[in-house]
Amino acid sequence: MDDCIVFDVNKTLTEYAVDPSQIATPEAPSALVDCEGDPDSLTPALINSELNPVVDAVAESPDAITRSSNFDTIQFLLKNSAQIPLATLSKILDLVVSALSAEVDIAHADLEADEQDTIQHHKQLLEVLAFLLRWALEAIETASLQRPAIAPVKGRGKGAKAKAGTARDGDWDATAQLQVALSVIVKTFKLRLARIFVTSTEQNTFISMLTDPIYTLLDNEVRMKEKIFRMNCWRPLNIAVKHHGHGSAAQTHVVQKVCYYEHLAEPMAECLQILDNEYDHRQLTESVLEELSKKQFDSNDPKGPKFVSNFLARISALLPHVVIKQMTLLQSFLESESYTLRCALIEVVGYLIEDLSKKPEDERSETRKAQILDFYYVLERRFLDLNPYCRSKVMQVYVKLCDLENFPSKKRMFAAALAAESLEDKSSNVRRNAISLLEKLVRTHPYPYFKGMLKREEWTEQLELCEAQINELKPPAELQERTASDEPTVDQSLLEDATQADHASPEKPKHPSEMSEAEQAAAIQKQQEDIQNATKVKMLENFKKVYRDGLKFIGIIEDSAEVVKTLLSSKNKSEVQQAMEFFKIIHTYRISNAVSGIKRMLRLIWTKGNSDEGKGVQERLITCYETLFFTPPPDRTQEEATSFVVLNMISLTYGTTPAELTSLEQLLSTMMKKGIVAQRVIQKLWQVYGYQKKATSKTQRRGAIMVLGMLALADPNIIVQEMETCLRIGLGELGRRDLAMARYTCIALRRISAPPGKQFTGAALTQIARLPNDHAILVRLAAMCDIASDSKEWFGVAEQAISAIYVLAKHPDVLCSEILRRKTKYVFSPHVQARPTSSGSDVEMRSPDAEDLVHGDEGDQPEQQPEQLPPAKEQNSALALSQLLFIVGHVAIKQIVHLELCELEFKRRKAEKEKKAPPRESSVMPANTPPVKRGRKKTPANDTTVATEADELDLMAGTTEDDFTEALAGIRERELLYGEHSLLTNFGAMVRDICSNNTSYNNSTLQAQAALCLAKLMCVSSDYCDANLDLLLTILARSKDPVVRSNLVVALGDMAVCFNHLIDDKINYLYERLKDRDPSVKRTCLMTLTFLILAGQVKVKGQLADMAKCIEDGDKKIADMARMFFTELSTKDNAVYNQFVDMFSVLSADRDLDEDAFRRIVKFIAGFIEKDKHAKQLSKKLADRLPRAQNERQWNDAAYALGLLQHKDEEIAKVVAEGYKVIQTT
Repeated sequence: MDDCIVFDVNKTLTEYAVDPSQIATPEAPSALVDCEGDPDSLTPALINSELNPVVDAVAESPDAITRSSNFDTIQFLLKNSAQIPLATLSKILDLVVSALSAEVDIAHADLEADEQDTIQHHKQLLEVLAFLLRWALEAIETASLQRPAIAPVKGRGKGAKAKAGTARDGDWDATAQLQVALSVIVKTFKLRLARIFVTSTEQNTFISMLTDPIYTLLDNEVRMKEKIFRMNCWRPLNIAVKHHGHGSAAQTHVVQKVCYYEHLAEPMAECLQILDNEYDHRQLTESVLEELSKKQFDSNDPKGPKFVSNFLARISALLPHVVIKQMTLLQSFLESESYTLRCALIEVVGYLIEDLSKKPEDERSETRKAQILDFYYVLERRFLDLNPYCRSKVMQVYVKLCDLENFPSKKRMFAAALAAESLEDKSSNVRRNAISLLEKLVRTHPYPYFKGMLKREEWTEQLELCEAQINELKPPAELQERTASDEPTVDQSLLEDATQADHASPEKPKHPSEMSEAEQAAAIQKQQEDIQNATKVKMLENFKKVYRDGLKFIGIIEDSAEVVKTLLSSKNKSEVQQAMEFFKIIHTYRISNAVSGIKRMLRLIWTKGNSDEGKGVQERLITCYETLFFTPPPDRTQEEATSFVVLNMISLTYGTTPAELTSLEQLLSTMMKKGIVAQRVIQKLWQVYGYQKKATSKTQRRGAIMVLGMLALADPNIIVQEMETCLRIGLGELGRRDLAMARYTCIALRRISAPPGKQFTGAALTQIARLPNDHAILVRLAAMCDIASDSKEWFGVAEQAISAIYVLAKHPDVLCSEILRRKTKYVFSPHVQARPTSSGSDVEMRSPDAEDLVHGDEGDQPEQQPEQLPPAKEQNSALALSQLLFIVGHVAIKQIVHLELCELEFKRRKAEKEKKAPPRESSVMPANTPPVKRGRKKTPANDTTVATEADELDLMAGTTEDDFTEALAGIRERELLYGEHSLLTNFGAMVRDICSNNTSYNNSTLQAQAALCLAKLMCVSSDYCDANLDLLLTILARSKDPVVRSNLVVALGDMAVCFNHLIDDKINYLYERLKDRDPSVKRTCLMTLTFLILAGQVKVKGQLADMAKCIEDGDKKIADMARMFFTELSTKDNAVYNQFVDMFSVLSADRDLDEDAFRRIVKFIAGFIEKDKHAKQLSKKLADRLPRAQNERQWNDAAYALGLLQHKDEEIAKVVAEGYKVIQTT
């Protein structure tokens, strides 16, 4: 029999720590030793032939492991573990684990039997098995981490078989075996080891041999993701800490793992939680926290603080009662340079507040309440942290604390105020979290009154009522008891010789025994009433306090909403989405200014959807509106739900600006395309619009047709199917009474045909054919222009009616000619009174068939309806002439658009025909060109639009596109305003005469419409424009009406596009309007110039300085628009760089411009100079100005601009320094 080994555990562990491969194995089998230098010869068959006998021997008795040959065989294989298969390592691990398990059972039995003689033997055997188990576990873990990289390798030829075994090893998973080994370690630790290992050193050595491999296993991130494996690792470690004095060593390992392994930060916190909950041991946790609090981190090591932060946050969530005891040490992290540690402490404080607040009331002593307040103070200070991540973390913690039932009301209010201030933070992340916190505060507000709603009017009304009730119950001021402080002070010297008053002192109250029964009853009743009144007053005082707090909170939210409204324009899309969610929430709680924010959100429908963020903004906007206005309460019936949605949609049109209506139109049409608007909602809208009883208000009927017109952008059949209703209501008697509704009806009818360049989706992919001039719709639209009315709303009706005619009519010029003739006769022919506004007066102008069609379904109208009409009155002649001029100008503009559409239609048909025609026919086309060209020259002006007919366009198939375009340009230039047969010819001179003689024609409306008509006619012909340009500029400069000036500014912009050669020399007159005294004119001018410059329609010289001054305009909209202009201009090729010097010269020379304002403007513009080359060139140009500076202000301006540019020129820096010194001495 082999000799037994003499095992010195300390010596062996030392050798193992130095180099395991150098451990001597003299008794190892020679067959294995011979193969030590040749790994390929260590075949599985050879290994098994030597290992199997060892396995059999140990299976019979664990003592067999102490034989020299068996022990060295295992040691030899373990030290060559890198060259042997994983299956062999698995077999060795099974061998050692089974031997250890058997030995533990034997040792336990002997200890129970009190066999003292066997203790030394068990001690040695346990040490041997523990050492081998450690080696085996670490070898398997090392091999499993290395082998997968080799496993997938595939090969052919000689090495294929050799690599096949390796590939099979790569598929092997040792997790199950490792878990068995861990369970055996737990079994071992349940022994009474103190009886086996006498000294603590021996016991610690033995414990470390079994725990060290566990710590090695923890480094495997993949295995640590499995909860079962983690639990199996924690059990032996926790038992060792609890029962075998492993706390000190565990502390070192835990701190090391937390600081250097990211994946172990949170699992280690879980381990300590189990140690506390199941083993009632928290000393290790406290020691770890204490050691971490003293740890100093290198500023170049960002990972360490991050890992520790994760651990602290997790351990505070799991064991807040332990962490709170160490807060005096951990609070030093609040002053750490690492923001991650500060963030962790902020989160820790949040968990501690949550834990303290959830304790029962009887357990929360005054000390703990004070702790809670102290922790809130810590969080409040962190709102001012230098790092934005810390400021954001504070608000994230507060969001969680809002769910606490006993969140102190004062702290809640203070948090709301701090969050409101944070809305103006420089960091978008902080602003976004501030919005989120305010939203959460609104959701969880503690005020149960008014069903939780926060409408200011209701709260104010209730507060006033409460104060009135208190005043009624309180006794008068003269009867109230005065406190010592309320008593007036009297100089004692005045009382020295005071005489006695003649009247007697007041009677003292009677004693109850002296009162009669009636007096006693009255006294008792009075006393009870006083008690009841005092109770009511106290209750009302409490209500009063709640109402005041509620109003204060409402005020904070309302003020915040104004700031959040500006954040809807943020470049950060996630911030925009959070702002939209905020307005959705406060609108639900009826905050008063939420409606303005909801309307402001509408413009986000135009967010560019090219990126995921842009699409996300649009989708969030649609979701918000769907939730607020299209989702009825769940307890409504289908009819009630439909009415709810319809009323909400109509309410969206109330009090909206034209820009908001345009955005709402885009939003509703998009929602219609997505199928969000149900068919029954559309039917209900038609019911509201078509209902003729007084129950339907004007605003509701207007809103219904506005919404229907918006939805028709997505589906024109909505209008097509209800044209009869439009004729009967909007273009009928009700429309004549309500011109605004008639206007929106005309807009809705325009939706029947797709706008130019657009096509409907869905069922209406093809454009609807144009209608004949005698169609009922067109007849009634033309009649709307004949209404005699002094209302300014007439102009809007006429504008939309003419626009609808040009969209729908087959020959719109013919129909508009008739309108002009009738209106001209009406204005200039003598008549006693204006044409009545009733529908009966217009019958003679329409064909009988059309009249019958329109009024065919009006038999159910009340017969007394004509009696309700106001009596006809004579129309103001100046207003009638104004209306005529408006029609003239609008028809002229629409005729130009019509000609352009004819050109597009011609090109489209020609392109389609060329695609279908054989190639050989293309050579024949030019032969037909001359006759057609000659024919076009002879076409009279009133027949120009005949080209829209399909047959005539087909006849012109041989005409080239250039010839057709030239012909239309000739018609526009020479025929429309100067042709013998053109009606517009008669008005050009008249309009000029009215505008020139503003004293003779001194009606303000007439002058405004004449100027507008003049501007529109000038956009038709360059000759007419050239002849009247000076007159137009004179009106622009002298007119006192800001509307006239705004209209002419827009007209000049249009002329700059049409006739650039005429306007280019006069462009300064347009820039002058940037200095207009009226903000609306300035805004219009800035928008016009923005378009012209960015589109390249005008040449920019030195005038950009005037636009730069708008950056400092008092009107925020103008300032924002100017900033947007320069931001867009910077995207053009070097545009800001090319104009920088000219802008600087003009701004610096302007003595009316404040120096601070000048610096802010230059700083903003200089921010767009990003290229180093441009910065250096501008620096040289500005540096040349320094010696030529005539005064200190000019020098300071140039020096300031140089400081903004990123140049590295020492000579320039020297000149700046010398110049500054010269100025200082003077």
